[in-house]
Amino acid sequence: MRLSRGKQSGLARQWTENRRVALIALIGVNVAAFVAQLFLEAAQPGFVRDYLALSNHGVRDAYSWQFVSAMLLYGNPWHFLGNLLILYALGRDIESILGQRHFLYLFLSGALGGEFGHLFLMPSETLLYGASGGVAAVLIAYATILPELDLVAWRTRFVSVNIKAKHIAYAVAFLSLVMLMVDRHGALTHSAILGGFGAGWLYTHLLGFGHPSWLQRKFRQRRAISERVERMTAAEFIEYEIDPVLEKISRGGMRSLTRSARRLLARARQKVG
Repeated sequence: MRLSRGKQSGLARQWTENRRVALIALIGVNVAAFVAQLFLEAAQPGFVRDYLALSNHGVRDAYSWQFVSAMLLYGNPWHFLGNLLILYALGRDIESILGQRHFLYLFLSGALGGEFGHLFLMPSETLLYGASGGVAAVLIAYATILPELDLVAWRTRFVSVNIKAKHIAYAVAFLSLVMLMVDRHGALTHSAILGGFGAGWLYTHLLGFGHPSWLQRKFRQRRAISERVERMTAAEFIEYEIDPVLEKISRGGMRSLTRSARRLLARARQKVG
């Protein structure tokens, strides 16, 4: 059974139950990091904020470790518990579909995407506790691969509520966008979500899941045209491709040509010559 509505990927693995090594390892690392964060904040107040959270100041001062440390920082215990709950609930299926290696790469790409998104979108004086970036990538991957799956199903005698994976992703993206406009000061956690979404969406599409983006469709169309031209003889190429361009030039001049028509003329020199 194909789980993707887009092109089937040779990189993605078939749905198989296996040991969730990458998921358990990520959860273990995050638990250990949160415990260490609590101890550091108790022993040396301000150390985590000044040296481990991602900031423009740290980037300028070449605190390169912040790109690693920030992806393991949480704003509070509720932030920690919520992230781990989502990671465990959704990560089990995503690791089974993508495999351990791609699941780990997905999480890391989301974490880095969240950090770069924060640096580009937020004021320079803000700090990032960026653990949400990797989790956001897992969420958008789930919504891309299994968009119609009901994550919340609540039924009573009079009311039936079904919330699909794609609806939850839309809601989280909308809320994070609102928070980006409302909360733009101090130490932040939400500013990693949109960047994590973007990186996770891109990585999932590169694996062949989801609807092809306009950029993918453009590349595929250009590749198909190029392959068709390669199969033509010189006479066929002139008849079907060059003659219509020459007629267009005779009617409107060179300025009437599109970029694709100009590329065809350049290709003609190679094909005929």
